[in-house]
Amino acid sequence: MRAMAKKKPKAQSGTIAQNRRAKFDYHISDKLEAGISLQGWEVKSAREGKVQLTDTYVDFHNGEAVLLNAHFNPLNTVSTHFVVEPNRVRKLLMHRKEIERFRDAAQQKGYTIVCTAMYWKAHLIKVEIGLAKGKQLHDKRETQKDRDWDRQKQRLVRETN
Repeated sequence: MRAMAKKKPKAQSGTIAQNRRAKFDYHISDKLEAGISLQGWEVKSAREGKVQLTDTYVDFHNGEAVLLNAHFNPLNTVSTHFVVEPNRVRKLLMHRKEIERFRDAAQQKGYTIVCTAMYWKAHLIKVEIGLAKGKQLHDKRETQKDRDWDRQKQRLVRETN
């Protein structure tokens, strides 16, 4: 009789990492889902949730979109026998028209393209990128006030129930 292989428990959600700082620092207007080209050790790190998207942005080189400053923390089991580069440039998998549209939009004054989230879609890893314009200090304060007020409303609702 053959022993059955143990099934891995499924993750609660498909989200690997989020860039919450981008939503605080920028007005994000246009979003797009793109694939990302990763090495095997990076996929293993993503499975363990060891990815940081803080300060990530998209740039264009030779007609291709690339993700910069994404940090994949290597696992101890992988880094012993493989040369890892945690902050390497990673190619984004997008259609030519999408690349041209985002590149043209990013060339406008004050716009940049940031990575807002990384998640699983079936067996593939996808990133969500957005066209972003930097917020002024007073906009950041207003965002903070709104967030605090929402938290306060939830407390009041909980107390009344």
